Amino acid sequence: MKRPLLALGALLTLGACTGDSEPGPLPGEDIVDAGTHADAGVSDAGTEVDAGTDTDAGVDAGSRPVDPFADRVTAYQFGDSAGFGQDRFPDVVFGPPVGAGQFTGSLDVLSLGRGGSITLEFTDLFAVDGPGVDLLVFENPFQKYGGDIYAETASVSVSDDGVTWFDFPCAPTDKDGGYPGCAGTHPVLSAPDNGVSPTDPAVAGGDGFDLADVGLPRARFVRLTDTGLNSYGGTSGGFDLDALSVVNGQLPDGGVP
Repeated sequence: MKRPLLALGALLTLGACTGDSEPGPLPGEDIVDAGTHADAGVSDAGTEVDAGTDTDAGVDAGSRPVDPFADRVTAYQFGDSAGFGQDRFPDVVFGPPVGAGQFTGSLDVLSLGRGGSITLEFTDLFAVDGPGVDLLVFENPFQKYGGDIYAETASVSVSDDGVTWFDFPCAPTDKDGGYPGCAGTHPVLSAPDNGVSPTDPAVAGGDGFDLADVGLPRARFVRLTDTGLNSYGGTSGGFDLDALSVVNGQLPDGGVP
C-alpha cells in the first residue's frame, strides 16, 4: 500500500511564483557533512539564486515550507578531470535547477570526473512511489545542430536508509536508444527565473525516475556515479550535476505538506 504522498508538480510553481548493501563509503571516498542547508543559493555567472526564500516549493495551510530539493551531501569521490564547480560545493548541487534550455548547457553544475560519485540526502521531503515519475535528476545536456543530444551519463541508485541500495538499470553505451535508464540525457528547461516548475516532469526537463521500477516505496538518499564513458579533460570532465527534485513526496513524519 502506498504511503500518503504529494504530487508536487500539481501544487508548486517556482521562479515566477511558480538489492545491494553498502556498508559505508568506498575506500578513498571523502565524506562531507554539509548539514541541512539554510541557504540553497547557487551561483550562475555571478547571479545568486536563493532557493530558500522566494523559491521555496510552496507553503501549506499552516505556513510550513516545503523544499523538494536535495539538502545534504553525505559522501562524494571525484574522479580524474573533475574540478569544475568545486569552488561552490556543496551549495551548487542544492536548490532548484538552473537550466539553460534546449540548446545550451548550464554552468550551475558540479563535474564528477571519470567514475566520480556523489550521494545526496533529502531531509525536508522524501521521494515516495506515486503515479509515474517520483524523482528528477538535472544535468546539463543540450541539443546540437542536427538534433543529436550532447550527453554525459551517470547511473542512479536510491536508498531509504543509506545502507541498502537499489540501482536503476543504465545503458551508457546505447547512444541510439538515448542511454535508457541513465541520468544526464535530457536538457534542463526549468530555471528559477523562467516560471517552469522543477517538479513537473512534463515541462521541467531533466531525467525522471520511478521508484516502482526498482521496488522501493521511499527514497531519502540518491547516489549518482559517472559511467566512465563520457568526455574527459581539463576540469569539467564527466557527468555534471545541477540539482535533484522530488516529484512525489512525503514529509519525514509520514504526512503530506
